[in-house]
Amino acid sequence: MVFLEFEKPLEKLHEQLEKLIQINEEGELDMSDKIKELENKINKKSKEIFSNLTGWERVQLSRHPQRPYTEFYIENITSKFKELHGDRYFKDDKAIIGGIGKIGNQSVVIIGQQKGTNTKMRQYRNFGMANPDGYRKALRLMKLAEKFNLPVITLIDTPGAYPGIEAEERGQAEAIARNLFEMANLKTPILAYVIGEGASGGALGIGIGDRVFMLENTWYSVISPENCSTILWRTWDYKETAAEALKLTPEHMLEFGLIEDIIKEPLGGAHKDPEKMAKTLKAHIIKQLKEVMEFDTETLLAKRIERYKNIGEFDEVEE
Repeated sequence: MVFLEFEKPLEKLHEQLEKLIQINEEGELDMSDKIKELENKINKKSKEIFSNLTGWERVQLSRHPQRPYTEFYIENITSKFKELHGDRYFKDDKAIIGGIGKIGNQSVVIIGQQKGTNTKMRQYRNFGMANPDGYRKALRLMKLAEKFNLPVITLIDTPGAYPGIEAEERGQAEAIARNLFEMANLKTPILAYVIGEGASGGALGIGIGDRVFMLENTWYSVISPENCSTILWRTWDYKETAAEALKLTPEHMLEFGLIEDIIKEPLGGAHKDPEKMAKTLKAHIIKQLKEVMEFDTETLLAKRIERYKNIGEFDEVEE
């Protein structure tokens, strides 16, 4: 079990619990009362820690190495999933997974960024940072969904679009901009879920939806705290300050009207009970699909455009 810096008080308690469980299993002493007492203490301490997280601590949780990623959710919330590959222009970008499957009784197209669960797979998936080919693949699948009147589900978890020279040469900015335009006008329902990191245009490239949601320990921002700190202070040392200033938590996003709801995670984060998190997410998707599938195309598009028109504040100046 991996403990983050702010979770260190829990690490010692878990070590004590493991020793008690071992003694109990060896049969030398009955430690059941002590185990129950320590479990209650861990639960109380966990509630104390996780009820008052800072913005930077949320960022750390969203990056937890044991946190479930897109591939895990697809395997656990869909049935009969068939992955589709390639953008029909250049190649198949492994940072984005997409295909057709069923959630409950509804066939859907589901698309998401995949970071990789170990060093080798992270390199294979490019750490969840998509090239233009990934965004073009995502758009191809969305157009397929539109053709067959299937709703689109997107799972957002990326530190940003890949910033390499080859990505810029192949039109990274254009690919993301094209997705924004096409998703705004896609004639089928779109539900977007931030399941980890929601950074910059990399997230927006699959993030336009009729309804947008965030898991409890995720973040959504135009820039990461580290990069913000680097720009403003020329060092990463102020990343915690930047995280607070950026107001990137789900609570802030809900307050700003950028998302519709926050999905509760198991105490300590989604990685503490991935199966439970998957069940919660699946139930939420099924409920939302039932609602958005009732709208006709004209109403759906009108509501989507109105949603984004109402984001932000502006003043009109009369000349």
